[in-house]
Amino acid sequence: MSGHDNLNHAAQRYVIGVDVGTGSARAGLFDLNGNMLSVSKRDISLFRDAGSVVEQSSTEIWIAVCDIVREAVALAGVDPAHVIGLGFDATCSLVVLGEGGRSLAVGPSDAPHRDIVVWMDHRAVKQAERINEMGHEVLRYVGGRISPEMQTPKLLWLKENRPHIFDAAWQFFDLADFLTWKSTGDLARSTCTVTCKWTYLAHEQRWDPSYFEQIGLGNLAEDAFARIGQRIVEPGTPLGQGLLQEAADLMGLLPGTAVAAGMIDAHAGGIGTVGVGGKPTSNMAYVFGTSSCTMTSTEEPVFVPGVWGPYYSAMVPGIWLNEGGQSAAGAAIDQLTSFHPAAAEAAQLASSQGKSLPALLADHALQQVSHPSDVVALATGYHVVPEFLGNRAPFADPHARAIIAGLGMERDLESLVALYVAGLCGIGYGLRQIIDTQAGSGAVVERVVISGGAGSNPLVRQILADASRKPVTTISAQEPVLLGSAILGSVAGGAFSNVRDAMDALSRVADEYLPVENELEERHNSRYEAFLRLQETARVIQSS
Repeated sequence: MSGHDNLNHAAQRYVIGVDVGTGSARAGLFDLNGNMLSVSKRDISLFRDAGSVVEQSSTEIWIAVCDIVREAVALAGVDPAHVIGLGFDATCSLVVLGEGGRSLAVGPSDAPHRDIVVWMDHRAVKQAERINEMGHEVLRYVGGRISPEMQTPKLLWLKENRPHIFDAAWQFFDLADFLTWKSTGDLARSTCTVTCKWTYLAHEQRWDPSYFEQIGLGNLAEDAFARIGQRIVEPGTPLGQGLLQEAADLMGLLPGTAVAAGMIDAHAGGIGTVGVGGKPTSNMAYVFGTSSCTMTSTEEPVFVPGVWGPYYSAMVPGIWLNEGGQSAAGAAIDQLTSFHPAAAEAAQLASSQGKSLPALLADHALQQVSHPSDVVALATGYHVVPEFLGNRAPFADPHARAIIAGLGMERDLESLVALYVAGLCGIGYGLRQIIDTQAGSGAVVERVVISGGAGSNPLVRQILADASRKPVTTISAQEPVLLGSAILGSVAGGAFSNVRDAMDALSRVADEYLPVENELEERHNSRYEAFLRLQETARVIQSS
């Protein structure tokens, strides 16, 4: 076959990546050069109740997923027969189903369609604290402390507070694994989901029954873990016989289309980004969306107190992963700016210009300076530790809360812009703290490769580079998270022999934002010291 024929053959094969985030589901259709040809989106509902309860509906999400896949294929105008693979990523939310896949109500609303405990739900804080006090050996692989965002504390909450639901459950799924089951009928779980959020020991290829017995979930071990996963496979592994007829009909694809074992959404962003330069261990993946997630890859396991992991083969196969970040990042900036007296008027102005409020504030900041790095001067006197929803890393402290220092009586747009810049600096200093903490344990990175909607603005990227003291790199793909899940689909569909080869082929550097090295570097160093002092003060006084 000639080179020209090879190119034509590649051009006629496509893969689809599906990303189910906190507030929306998106599908992107890609060619085998990593170019996204179409994207489709649907908003999905969040149900919030008192006591940090956040729930969703798996039925609504499944319908949304099928609709957007069908729409993405139609928008691209490709023949469904040329779609060779489908990959899913999703938030690390807990799906609870009864016999036959029947939805079970996970909360006090008793609404059956509300069968998902969302990742950000913090109802299981007390259960997490109790588990941490027991100090089981498996906790070494979650940074020494389990988080209420992980699944075993949530399962324990269900058993203690809704025992009839816990007992009636046929399967407990991570959301990505639910989607692959619905697509293929295969109950296999992804190494990514169960290792990062369920305490599966991937490096030993086993669950630890003694952990479940110790914390009060021994009955999950008694049935040989049939309800949480008996067959664990690496992301990208083809599942079942591909798409079931029913799923294919709903998606507008052919039955038998390859479906890959999926990933958590942030980890798909990592797959879509850390391959640039061919050295995953040199790159920290930083997914900056509603929350933020840092993913650092190492050849050998590195234990970092307060940073999740080390997890084996949870993102890049054959490599260890440390995972940090914060539960509120983009959401923290939204919360911060909402407090300001000028926020409502600024939001109206942004809407009239077809922009988001953060985009408007970034534009106004840039109008006042000659270089993007200079915006830090606008935040003089303002300091923000944006831990509105706790500190995920490096303290693993769900009780941590934000500090805003320097507020006066100002009510104008300029002071709102200053507060916004200070908040972004605070996000960057939190990133620097994670980088420094990991480096102290031996996990050193050369650059930060960014993805996620909250990190799409060039000003945001420059502030993060300046505040973290690391180059911030972007890749050419418009949607790195979707690319990551599409990479999984490309492996399942046989276009590449493994995930690393697909990463090398489909990820390319677009831009690089270098940290400033003039007197502004000292300003950031000084502000970082202030960040650390304020953070420590908050930790001392938080219970008073």
